Amino acid sequence: MKKEIVFLSMILTLLFVPLNKYAFAAEVAAEEKKVCVKEYDNKTKKEKEVCKTIKVHKKLEGTKIPDKK
Repeated sequence: MKKEIVFLSMILTLLFVPLNKYAFAAEVAAEEKKVCVKEYDNKTKKEKEVCKTIKVHKKLEGTKIPDKK
């Protein structure tokens, strides 16, 4: 009975550890930034400010692809 419990706990651990790792990486991946733009409203003849929240991703630096011979 103990062998079966240990075996099942090992299987569950192997299944859920990678899932938690990738879920955490997705949450940290994007940073939010607030951007505001002034727009002129034709109907009211006034200038108003429109703000949006955008996600900013970090650009990954890579190596250059070698040219074909």
